[in-house]
Amino acid sequence: MIDFTTNYLGLKLKGPIVVSSTPLSESIDNLRRMEDAGAAAIVLPSLFEEQLTLESSAFDDDLSRGTESFAESLAYLPEFGEYRMTHEAYLDHLRQARVAVDIPVLASLNGVTTGGWIRFARELEQAGASAIELNTYALATNAGQTSAELELQLLELVDSVCRAVKVPVAVKLSQSFTSLPHLVARLEDVGARAVVLFNRFYQPDFDIELLEVRPTLHFSTSSELLPRLHWAAILFGQADLDIAITGGVHSAEDVLKTVMAGANIAMMTSALHIHGIDHIARVLADIGYWLEKHECKSIAELRGCLSRRSVPDTSPYDRGNYIKTLSSYSLRQTVGAF
Repeated sequence: MIDFTTNYLGLKLKGPIVVSSTPLSESIDNLRRMEDAGAAAIVLPSLFEEQLTLESSAFDDDLSRGTESFAESLAYLPEFGEYRMTHEAYLDHLRQARVAVDIPVLASLNGVTTGGWIRFARELEQAGASAIELNTYALATNAGQTSAELELQLLELVDSVCRAVKVPVAVKLSQSFTSLPHLVARLEDVGARAVVLFNRFYQPDFDIELLEVRPTLHFSTSSELLPRLHWAAILFGQADLDIAITGGVHSAEDVLKTVMAGANIAMMTSALHIHGIDHIARVLADIGYWLEKHECKSIAELRGCLSRRSVPDTSPYDRGNYIKTLSSYSLRQTVGAF
């Protein structure tokens, strides 16, 4: 019998597929369906520090005062009603989820200040979170802010949370950092147990008729998996951290690739919205078929087999791939012209 088990954040999981943060997880019935379909763990939707701040009526009153003259002063924060869950509702949902399913339930925290992250992380731990995923979203929009300052701010936040809680902490990163291996090593130093590659930034679009900037949301495709595979394969073995890949995981082939790159788990969201929760079971069945066909006894034996440290030629992960790809494409175009 093929062994699907894997380890992530010190948790023994029954398989490699974890449901990442999605509104689908706001339903307890959906959580049960995810477990029945074969999900090994579930990450709940993010609890935003801003929504907890806005729950304070005193703060809300302060924001509202004077906005008759300066209406744009509130434009940078969503209306309180736009948030899907209140603070207490989120904690109650976490408690119910822990009772409803036997698989690990991870809380997701999206915060910006040290005090906020510490306080909310402790509450999530007390509510029964198996682990905490810190969903980091830091964009440099000020020319006076350096990349080193952004990294230091992130490290201080992660350090403060890891010191405040006993449950393991994962950090969901963007791919825009200059030296990702160095940053990941420093995250390990401050106590992080895993990194999640990568946060999907939702880019605004322009309405050229109304001259407005509008938020947009698109489901991922398997093509988005490539940079995540690239960086997981580079990071594997460089630090004693677990690796999760999220964004672009839709099929059994995608999951197998994540493991071969060096990831402990593959996180799935968009595929569930497109194909339904039962898609997890179909993907796991396809993985089992592939493993049996290739006479693999466990999925763990594949981990990192195509990572940078495991392949004889590392050029595909370095500048050599860039040169070779462009050269071969130019050659094909030239040949096709005759």
